Amino acid sequence: MKVGDQEKRHMPDPMSDVFNSDCPGRTVFTHVTSRWGMLILAALRGGPLRFYLLRDRIGGISEKMLSQNLRDLVRDGLVHREVVPSVPPKVSYSLTPLGEGLAAALQELLSWIGSHTADVIAAQRQHDVLVSEQDLPRKEARSF
Repeated sequence: MKVGDQEKRHMPDPMSDVFNSDCPGRTVFTHVTSRWGMLILAALRGGPLRFYLLRDRIGGISEKMLSQNLRDLVRDGLVHREVVPSVPPKVSYSLTPLGEGLAAALQELLSWIGSHTADVIAAQRQHDVLVSEQDLPRKEARSF
């Protein structure tokens, strides 16, 4: 085996390497890790929700942003959109099997964040105090 062949075998596939700028997975990564994508997927873990219930479940999301993110997640095959013919039509959203797997993994991250938020806030405060103390001599020197 040539050295070049060995190097090629260890090169990540550009189709699945999100560190590669040409990777199509980057788009999915962006949809899933967007400000709202994670929360939509996590909210749908509890079962199908109609649009307005999903909007109400995710505090601070506008209808426009919810619509846009749902459109992306439906296109990515992570969320299923079901229209029940009625007047007016009833639309509900649920996770696809693909979305279920992803939402389970995201739940681990959300659980970690929930369990460690107090630790992170304490670290932020400690950092801010240290930075403030380091800046104090510079501020005093400028005042002369």
